[in-house]
Amino acid sequence: MSTSNQAVQTISPLRQRMLEDMRMRKLSPKTQSAYIRAVRNLARFLGRSPDTATPDDLRSYQLHLVDSGTSAITINTTITALKFFFETTVRRTDVMDMMESVHVPHKLPVVLSRDEVARLIQCAGSLKYQAALSVAYGAGLRASEVVGLKVGDIDSERMALRIDQGKGSKDRYAMLPPLLLDCLRAWWREARARGQMLDGGWIFPGQDPVNPLTTRQLNRAIHAAATAAEIDKRVSMHTLRHSFATHLLEQKVDIRVIQVLLGHKRIETTTVYTQVATALLREVISPLEILRRT
Repeated sequence: MSTSNQAVQTISPLRQRMLEDMRMRKLSPKTQSAYIRAVRNLARFLGRSPDTATPDDLRSYQLHLVDSGTSAITINTTITALKFFFETTVRRTDVMDMMESVHVPHKLPVVLSRDEVARLIQCAGSLKYQAALSVAYGAGLRASEVVGLKVGDIDSERMALRIDQGKGSKDRYAMLPPLLLDCLRAWWREARARGQMLDGGWIFPGQDPVNPLTTRQLNRAIHAAATAAEIDKRVSMHTLRHSFATHLLEQKVDIRVIQVLLGHKRIETTTVYTQVATALLREVISPLEILRRT
């Protein structure tokens, strides 16, 4: 009997039902993993099957999460996962009464200057990572969208990148500026010469070109580049997306255009960049200056 068959047999009926419930609703693999992990952590805390939890048990569990320093975002994600488990899989709609979502502190995104972005990309080490970081900044893509690009997603005639099933399971087009196209072509030539890129394959393949580069590898690369570029800000792949949006806003690009380019569902998500666009702030004349002129 194969190991995979053994693994299937060890899944409890309760977990199997939850997996089926999530599959019925076509939840993404990432969401399914997060939900399963949340229920498993609850079972570990209880020391027994999670479906036996009482409202007081869940109240104690939330207090445990708070006291152990768990972030507000993680607590709210856990509550969402447990709500699905108890209401959909276990059919106990009252058990969540003692759990309360928590306030998530509002924090402004970290934004790099144009000079810092240039240094960061230059210090990425290889043409492959330089191209990947250039895509994240030049088109405003998420890390998952960068690694998910395939050769066929480059539309050089329309100067656009096709994003297949981005966040929220939505397709969209992103911009493809000429300099970025040149960068991608240079990487394509090098990768093809080395046999690292398959016909119609991933633009940024992993060690095995059948598989794409992982977001974890990409984040490791950008952290190393930030260190080499002597950038003391907390940098991640999402920092390049934040910088893309902020710099466009400072270039006076309409915020609704930026919303479309980023693939944001709500304009409120995009307007956060008005709070970090310092070039716009510098253009505003303070009323104190007006006093001095009168």
